[in-house]
Amino acid sequence: METVTLGVSIAVPEPYGSLLQERRVGFGDTAAHGIPTHVTLLPPTEVATGSRERIEAHLAAVAASSRSFPMRLSGTDTFRPLSPVVFVQVVEGGAACGWLQEQVRVSDGPLNRELSFPYHPHVTIAHGIADELLDKAYTELAEFEAAWTATGFALYEQGGDGVWRLQREYPFSDAPEAGPAGGDQAPRTGDAPAVGPAGRADAARPSTVERADRSSAADRPKRRPSPPAPRAESVPTAPRGAVPAQGGGLPSQGGAVPVQGAVPAQGAVPVQGAAAPARPVVTP
Repeated sequence: METVTLGVSIAVPEPYGSLLQERRVGFGDTAAHGIPTHVTLLPPTEVATGSRERIEAHLAAVAASSRSFPMRLSGTDTFRPLSPVVFVQVVEGGAACGWLQEQVRVSDGPLNRELSFPYHPHVTIAHGIADELLDKAYTELAEFEAAWTATGFALYEQGGDGVWRLQREYPFSDAPEAGPAGGDQAPRTGDAPAVGPAGRADAARPSTVERADRSSAADRPKRRPSPPAPRAESVPTAPRGAVPAQGGGLPSQGGAVPVQGAVPAQGAVPVQGAAAPARPVVTP
């Protein structure tokens, strides 16, 4: 039986996506060349080639039952010492991502699968490189901020060369129509702000959501964390993490963060009671 490896994710839009991908490569994580910057909804999953039509119909139905929601990234965190990963935190939109990934993997659907640990949305910026380079990524992007409106998700396929390529975009019920796509680039999702001085990604015309995010951010003290020292701790219980899928690639796993975000359309509500994990383990 012929198979293909698929993944589903929310792309981080421009200019944030390219900026983080370039920084990830600059830290020495060369695998980033083939991994568009993203928040995972389905980790790398091997499926039968013949199931593609059913999978695409299923994803279209999930998107049609959902609506756009605000996403915000802020600061860095790490999964060390359990896994050599540094990531940018999803501080808004995590609950909506958690609901979506459950619908993608629904038990009676073509992408039904179990996760090793609870889902945790994040954006990987360094993985599997030397400790001093992980420290550098953690420190240099500690004050990174980005905000946009997520208007859909996308299906990716991993080629034989290890590169993840966009196959199709799935807009939410209140977003413009999309469809099949091709190439190596991540889909453009939400507003497209300009890159400001010092390499920071700042919106030229911030949306209402972005202005609200910045107003609340102004009231919070700046985070200037130093690289964390490895801790000798046991493998976390369910609220605290995820194990990366074998072979790396575009999507990754983790645990849902109950932050402010959109609820799905048609009355569905994201999973309640999800605890914010401290140190899950993921793939980039």
